[in-house]
Amino acid sequence: MDRKEIEVDIKVPNQTRYLSLIGRIGEDIAKELDRYDGDRDMLAYHINLVLTEAMVNAIKHANANDPDKMVHVYINITDQDLLIRVFDDGQGFNINSIPPPDFDQLEDRGRGIFIIKQLMDTVKYEKINGGNMLEMTKCLRCCP
Repeated sequence: MDRKEIEVDIKVPNQTRYLSLIGRIGEDIAKELDRYDGDRDMLAYHINLVLTEAMVNAIKHANANDPDKMVHVYINITDQDLLIRVFDDGQGFNINSIPPPDFDQLEDRGRGIFIIKQLMDTVKYEKINGGNMLEMTKCLRCCP
């Protein structure tokens, strides 16, 4: 089988004005995935959403809105999986200690991580090279 791998590596300034650009890149890639057996439009929406939420967390929380920092986004698509990694320079946190958001309250803390965990097949956050990496994977052609 001929593997067609797609790799996108982007670094943008730590500013919210780049959120829609990164989200749209992920969305456009997902819409073109002929190797995905499901609803490509729904996948595209989900990828835009998780990228946007991950970027917001990196910009506002990890990098503390510091405009001199960068956010690094890496996307890799193989025949089986879509992998997204978002790198930040923050102190990090335990992703499993974030409680689900209280949707009855106006406060939205934890909402982004909750959404990401609901939409992706695997999610992990770990220290790497003096910073942190949020890794999110979506199975494109998984065995039942």
